[in-house]
Amino acid sequence: MQYEALICEQQDSVALVTLNRPDKRNALSRLLRDEIVACLGELESSEDVHAIVLTGAGVSFCAGFDLSEFQTGDMEEIFTHATSYHHKVHNCSKPIVAAVNGNAMAGGMDLAAMCDLRIAAVDSMFGQPQVKMGIEAAYDLMSTVLPGPLARELCLTGRPMNANEALSVHFVNEVVEADQLLEHAHRVAETIAASGYAMKPSFLQTQPDLFS
Repeated sequence: MQYEALICEQQDSVALVTLNRPDKRNALSRLLRDEIVACLGELESSEDVHAIVLTGAGVSFCAGFDLSEFQTGDMEEIFTHATSYHHKVHNCSKPIVAAVNGNAMAGGMDLAAMCDLRIAAVDSMFGQPQVKMGIEAAYDLMSTVLPGPLARELCLTGRPMNANEALSVHFVNEVVEADQLLEHAHRVAETIAASGYAMKPSFLQTQPDLFS
């Protein structure tokens, strides 16, 4: 299947999904969200894919939702439309390894948090800066992957968290040099794929419904 806003490539039993809006820092437009849903659905149905690596083109992982849509659309409708996107990523039956290159902000941090593992480049940054614009942070999600007091702090202040802090609080599993990120994430995904599971074990597929 061909996509406009992302690239999906397969190498053996691992699929590499790349958000491909580098000029927009891979902001999650409606089109990109819909294509992520379609792509993950396609990969879930494939018997040849056992693990997925998710990354961003260019210097950013993902800047969050495309703010230009908020200026021209109904914010409530946008988030309602995004429910299927959140459910698909968070509950994908194939393990997803986020290879976080550069910034993962707002919905970009949410996207990384919804993946099963997170490997970050040493220069990556995370945060919920949308709260400074009056847009609610994803506290329910953040509190599942961060200590409660830190989740509250990030969601109330919008301050950024660098890769080393993210590692120290176990938000990311590993921090590697930027030029080693994709290769290392692929090796981790290959290790998962070699475990023999065609899908995530059932205990990993039971996720709280955070996006109703």
